Amino acid sequence: MESVRLDKWMWAVRLFKTRGMAARACQTGRVKCEGRELKASSVLRGGEVIELPFSEGPGTRVVKVRSLIDRRVAAPLAREACEELTPPDVEESRRIWRESRSMRKEGDQGRPTKRNRRELEKGRGFFD
Repeated sequence: MESVRLDKWMWAVRLFKTRGMAARACQTGRVKCEGRELKASSVLRGGEVIELPFSEGPGTRVVKVRSLIDRRVAAPLAREACEELTPPDVEESRRIWRESRSMRKEGDQGRPTKRNRRELEKGRGFFD
């Protein structure tokens, strides 16, 4: 294989969950190679260094294309197709971001129980 579409490759190496998400990232203009913006239909030839946003959260990921694949393959093979070059400071800021998202208020269990819901409604004036 000599070339493959950018959105198809990003999906195949599991940088994005769906090909549509990969194409949407390209539409925003945040996927770049050597300073130029790439479209979803851009052709990859291998050996290129791509800057792209993480699928969720802040930061920009830097990836080098090691091999071209156009199908979703096993995770170990997908990891071999790209080389992660993201700076450590970006990884650290993402770790902090994930931790801040996962923190909950003390006693918060997600969905309120019947007792918690009655207390909330009492506070809003529904019950005496």
